[in-house]
Amino acid sequence: MEQEVQPQETDEAVSPKQEVKREVVELVRLVLIFLVLFWGLKTFVIEGYEVQGDSMYPTLRDGQRILVFKLPHKLTQLPVLNRFAAIDAGDIVVFDKRDEGHRRYVKRVIAQGPHQPGNKVSATEEERDPDTLVKVEFNAGTVYVNNWPIEEDYLEPVEQTSVDVEAPVYLGPDEYYVLGDHRSVSKDSRSFGAIDDGQIIGRAVLRFWPLREIGRF
Repeated sequence: MEQEVQPQETDEAVSPKQEVKREVVELVRLVLIFLVLFWGLKTFVIEGYEVQGDSMYPTLRDGQRILVFKLPHKLTQLPVLNRFAAIDAGDIVVFDKRDEGHRRYVKRVIAQGPHQPGNKVSATEEERDPDTLVKVEFNAGTVYVNNWPIEEDYLEPVEQTSVDVEAPVYLGPDEYYVLGDHRSVSKDSRSFGAIDDGQIIGRAVLRFWPLREIGRF
């Protein structure tokens, strides 16, 4: 019995219209891959921010751009890694103020509460024993953590003197006391209290603009 067969279509037999269609599909696929990768990097790894205002002067100035590394902090949110802490005192962080329409702030971590995975409790509860927490006081330009003054050589001399005296703040598990380096103009934990671990976006690691001022923190 005779059987008929059709010759296999080769690349030379592809019509110009089919070739254009193939290239468009490939371009769309590449664009989608790029967008997914970009979204993943921005959401989970690293993101750029523009500094607005001079609350972190002289470390940061208005208009400068910084890179914020998110991945270490994101990883500590996972149950298997939440015994680790990605943020330390002295780090510059970007955090989210939910009660201000999710406005983002950049400040320096001055002190942090005890790291207790799975026990994120607000430090404002009156029944908690202050002796088990981290005590932070701001007194005439000097910050005291558990009654010990901390050295802040990153401050301008004028910022190391102040008439302000703030009531003690007690940091609970995974809470942070943050201040701006330009204390006289900064809105920080002296006015809105401690922030919690869930508000932190990531740690500022690099000032990349203007190029002449590029540098790590």
